Amino acid sequence: MTLTIATWNINSVRLRIDNVRRYLKLRRPDVLCLQETKCPDEHFPHMAFERLGYKHRLVQGMKSYNGVAIVSKVPFTATDIHHRCGKEDCRHIEVALDVGGDPILLDNLYIPAGGDLPDPDRNEKFAHKLDFYREMAHWFADRKPASVDAKGSRRIAVGDLNVAPLEHDVWSHKQLLTVVSHTPVEVELFGGLMASLDWIDVPRRFVPTDRKLYSWWSYRNTDWRASNRGRRLDHILASPGLAGAISSHRIEVNARDWEKASDHVPVLATFEI
Repeated sequence: MTLTIATWNINSVRLRIDNVRRYLKLRRPDVLCLQETKCPDEHFPHMAFERLGYKHRLVQGMKSYNGVAIVSKVPFTATDIHHRCGKEDCRHIEVALDVGGDPILLDNLYIPAGGDLPDPDRNEKFAHKLDFYREMAHWFADRKPASVDAKGSRRIAVGDLNVAPLEHDVWSHKQLLTVVSHTPVEVELFGGLMASLDWIDVPRRFVPTDRKLYSWWSYRNTDWRASNRGRRLDHILASPGLAGAISSHRIEVNARDWEKASDHVPVLATFEI
């Protein structure tokens, strides 16, 4: 069985529903995880997804801010909504995908951006981001299976994790060392998250670490292609139990050119399970 999972910070699902439709018709992923939906649950555009065959959905949204959703052609055997750092701000949902036999656990995450000042003592948004990373690392570590072959060991985590961890995940390593998303403390905590479950960085399985790889370009860049000052903020992680199943990835760079484009583009991974 082939399983395709895509993740996209859509920056308002209602405003950009035509772009979502376009992407789903173009790539036809089995599962799409959205972040920053900015939509209360009662206003989520369910029928648009229903018409495209995404009959299984888990949404957690709020007005104007944050919000996450998983829409799927694959049924769920279980769903869960998680609240992090003592807040109910719609940043983490989880489903178990019914792929036969042992379900695959899928986490959709929208980790806080952290504001502009990389100082947790002076910027509570940055402190929240660091706490979120610490909490997620502990949470995943608590769920680490005894063996990669154990039942329940297959897990995928996706989303806008708001950290570009590697030197070539940003347009200038030196210039961004003091910029939120690439500071040493964030990179260190991202490393702790990766170690918590021995995660595999799926896109970097296919693109060497000495090559630039981005999924986000600022709205402030009037000609984003010419400047190409991007960052890789959107991630797909796979547990070791899926190491042999990872077959491909795709970053839909052209989506940054679409009308009413998000500043993020979709990232997709394919698994042969």
